[in-house]
Amino acid sequence: MGILKFTVTAKDPGSLARTGLLEVKHGSLETPAFIVVGTRASVKAVDPRELKAMGVQITLANTYHLMLRPGAEAVAEQGGLHSFMGWDGPMVTDSGGFQAFSLGFAIEHGVGKMVKMFPAEGKHDRAPVPQRPKLAKITDEGILFHSHLDASKHMLTPERSIDIQEKLGADIILVLDECTSPLSTYEYTRDSLELSHRWAERSFAAHKTDQALAGIVQGGAYEDLRIHAAKWNAAMPFDSYAIGGSLGKSKDDMWRILEWTNAILPENKPRHLLGIGGVDDVFGAVERGIDMFDCISPTRLARMGIVHIRPESGGNAANKWRIHLNGSVKAEKGPIDPACGCSTCTRFSRAYLRHLLSTGELLGFALTSTHNLYFITKLFEEIRQAIKAGTYQDLKAKWLAG
Repeated sequence: MGILKFTVTAKDPGSLARTGLLEVKHGSLETPAFIVVGTRASVKAVDPRELKAMGVQITLANTYHLMLRPGAEAVAEQGGLHSFMGWDGPMVTDSGGFQAFSLGFAIEHGVGKMVKMFPAEGKHDRAPVPQRPKLAKITDEGILFHSHLDASKHMLTPERSIDIQEKLGADIILVLDECTSPLSTYEYTRDSLELSHRWAERSFAAHKTDQALAGIVQGGAYEDLRIHAAKWNAAMPFDSYAIGGSLGKSKDDMWRILEWTNAILPENKPRHLLGIGGVDDVFGAVERGIDMFDCISPTRLARMGIVHIRPESGGNAANKWRIHLNGSVKAEKGPIDPACGCSTCTRFSRAYLRHLLSTGELLGFALTSTHNLYFITKLFEEIRQAIKAGTYQDLKAKWLAG
């Protein structure tokens, strides 16, 4: 068992939403919490000091990418990820299992966990279009990767994934699993689930440090498989749990999966929904018992000139709480969001940000990324406050209007 203590501090009377205090080796955080993604030991364009200043509690880095560059040994020589990237707070590392999907079926099936997560909805209800040959192959031993950098071969086994994560030194590490596609058949998903359980047992056996170890519930959108996976994980002495893999082909599928799973997972351990972070997703998942989220979208959207706005400034479900800093806003003098208190909105105009982005100035990426991360961080603060005050349903209604 690793160093992890989780205490539920408040519950919403109308749902499974809850607040908690999660204590790990490098500090504590309040849940529900958004985990800011720094895939390669860097939150793109944002200084760790800025993250701290805006209230970010926890970050995430990725085993696969750091295995390739600079290598786990190189990070360990610098004192681990915390010292290496200048972040002294709680941290999670993903095991590399998601890359089995993103470099495998995501290519073959033409689907993705973020942009086309739910292909049955709207414009994504169409036949998948493969883009290029797969770069990941699943074997009983582990995942055989062809590096996206130089095509070199790398075998990531459960034992190697744990060894890399122990060298990286995050507070919470994940077992190696296979993340299945929304288009995988029942038979494939069933066999993959059993493989993931064998890998989880090997990961558990290989784990030797005081880092907390999280099990991962797979099973696709199939009820019997998700229930089996939740029971199997709940019976293992993991420190925490993550919910991963395909979450179906619609939001309704995702809600059902969370309901099946969280009815079984222990209430006294934190639950992490992997790779999800949209505003409506957050509200729907929090009220179904999720404690932690991670998603790359705040910084990825920011680099595309897509920035978030609060309900007070016109953000709603219809526009996905977003505006695009395109030509139509180039003459506007005001901030991205007059209701936002981030360091970008208190100092810079939409017009200036549009200028930076249109000319490729790197400062534009930093300022928009700071804004989007502040937006999601403050949203989670409001959710925690509302659960404690018994006003969670009112807050949800305010944000999801429209």
